[in-house]
Amino acid sequence: MAENAVKVDFDEVRARLRVSNLKVFDDHDIANSVTQGLGLPGGLGFPYPAIPPVAPVRATISFDVQWSGFVDMAKILNPTQRFKGSFFSTGATIEWSAEQPGFRFESETPDPGRNLISVLGHEQNGVFFA
Repeated sequence: MAENAVKVDFDEVRARLRVSNLKVFDDHDIANSVTQGLGLPGGLGFPYPAIPPVAPVRATISFDVQWSGFVDMAKILNPTQRFKGSFFSTGATIEWSAEQPGFRFESETPDPGRNLISVLGHEQNGVFFA
């Protein structure tokens, strides 16, 4: 991912994450992702059906996520757990596309009205807590 893929301006309460043509593996589903394409057997005392093995496929993804528009703000300070942060509730949109041999997907045009909640924040914790 390019070093300049992320741009953040906390004073203007806006940020952008833009990635183009990132090469990834499409693992089909979470089960095949965590088992490296081996799927999951059914039964074993768990209430889920068998998930057949599916080998990962090379794919390319692109996405553009934009946060903007101040809605609300919260500041958190918890010295006991060595954590502090400023968090802005904002609007956000995302455009997404993925492509692999024989298949292409592209998201619909972003609609800010469909956004439920988005947060843009800056935090410090652990050894970075000051």
